[in-house]
Amino acid sequence: MTRLLSLALLPLIMLSCTCTSNRESAPMLIALSFDDGPNDVTTPQVLDILEEFQVPASFFVIGQNINDDTAKQMTRAISLGCEIQNHSFTHGFMTQMSKEQIEEEIRKTDEIIEKYTGTRPWMFRPPFIDVNPAMHEAIGHTFICGVGCFDWEPQRSAQERYDILMAAAKDGDILLLHDMTGNDDTVEALRMFIPEMKKRGYKFVTVSEMFNRKGISPSPHNGILYSNVLQTK
Repeated sequence: MTRLLSLALLPLIMLSCTCTSNRESAPMLIALSFDDGPNDVTTPQVLDILEEFQVPASFFVIGQNINDDTAKQMTRAISLGCEIQNHSFTHGFMTQMSKEQIEEEIRKTDEIIEKYTGTRPWMFRPPFIDVNPAMHEAIGHTFICGVGCFDWEPQRSAQERYDILMAAAKDGDILLLHDMTGNDDTVEALRMFIPEMKKRGYKFVTVSEMFNRKGISPSPHNGILYSNVLQTK
């Protein structure tokens, strides 16, 4: 009887082991994202590093920064597997704007991105992470924040930025960085950060891919400001 019982349970034990193995082998995911481009100084330096280490990223661009020249950085980013998303047109304090002004900031940026890339954004990062319920109501995009390292502060060294990211980053995180002109310390921090995270078992993906691979379908107007794709509020 004991032998028969053991044989009956064997398929269940094997299935349990297989499921556990699949969970353990699933890579930890993380997404790099960059604000305030595109430009022809720092954006290409960031793209050089992404190409070197063969990782994608998500770029949240300012509409008024896009022209025939800087748009070449966006098309290069897309060729490397990156994506382009919306960071407003003027980078103003949108909580102080009317509904019509908010909608125009989004529309103009969406349109100019689509003009040069052929793809319309579906995510939005608010300038200064300055948000209110009126913005969530007026904007039909998923709102993105992120885990940052204060890299808009010029006194932060590349080592400080790296240390902050290494201490904070975890599975499902969206990392918030800046490719604004002259932000060289972030470029250097990236050069240290990407290979170290790979050594630790992380896979770099775009924000869109991370939502997809985590099985999350964020709906617009849900009131969530995502720093990790697994957030529910």
